Amino acid sequence: MTQAHDSERLARLGTEAVRPDLRDLDERSTDDLVRLAIDEHVAVDAALERAAPALAAAVDAVAERMRGGGRLVYLGAGTPGRLAALDAAECPPTYGTDPDLVVALVAGGAVGAVRSTESSEDEGDAAVAALKEIGVTERDAVVGITASGRTPYVVEGLRAARGGGALTVSIANNEDAESSSVADIAIETPTGPELVAGSTRLKAGTAQKIVLNALSTLVMVRLGKTFGNLMVDVAPGNEKLRDRGRRIVEMATGADSARADAALEQADGSVKAAVVMLLADVSAEEATRRLADGRSVREALTP
Repeated sequence: MTQAHDSERLARLGTEAVRPDLRDLDERSTDDLVRLAIDEHVAVDAALERAAPALAAAVDAVAERMRGGGRLVYLGAGTPGRLAALDAAECPPTYGTDPDLVVALVAGGAVGAVRSTESSEDEGDAAVAALKEIGVTERDAVVGITASGRTPYVVEGLRAARGGGALTVSIANNEDAESSSVADIAIETPTGPELVAGSTRLKAGTAQKIVLNALSTLVMVRLGKTFGNLMVDVAPGNEKLRDRGRRIVEMATGADSARADAALEQADGSVKAAVVMLLADVSAEEATRRLADGRSVREALTP
């Protein structure tokens, strides 16, 4: 493909379009600008509604891979990559996961995760190398996030991952995205022209964050990382989280603070084990045994 043809194709993308009604944007009042910025996100809701079936399919497919010992691996460049890194970083404290279970590969490496490295998004070979370095296999799920849907780092990474048998999911903000064509499941949220033309950290970025939040959260629900809507696998890494863990035990079991604290102490701080102890009236050792092999609280309540 010639550079001119690629440029023409890029210019036709909805995320690159320019709204003629906003040509006077810099002359408007601040109150008007704030209202415009808020109203812009109506398009995000509509796009997410359309993408709901594909997102549901992705949740079930990713959860299936992870039940089989696989990982959730994100691929992204720029804002999508940094949003993916944020989502991955939140999983261990919220769901007690190993830091290597949900991984974000960001174009530009560690630098790209915290600072703009624009040219790195064109390095498709770098994505292939990064996937190889962490040993992606057919057990894993690889999710590529790209606003345009044609970012080489994401497209080539997804193509390589799919070729190796991994489950592949594309998240893009344009319809009929190139990344969709190389993925098993395509989540498209066409958010259209941005308030500031081409600045896809706005509506497109909001849609990406919501999709990523929903994907990782609901996968963890499917994996038994919650009991109802309580995060029973929370890692008690600080005073706030230890207090939250105690309150979760209280809410899940109806126990008072003293009983909850005693159960947590016997369970070595494991909220999940403490809940099973109190609900099933078993010892910490028996609760731990019942929860072996990744069983959920509900499964552990039926020995």
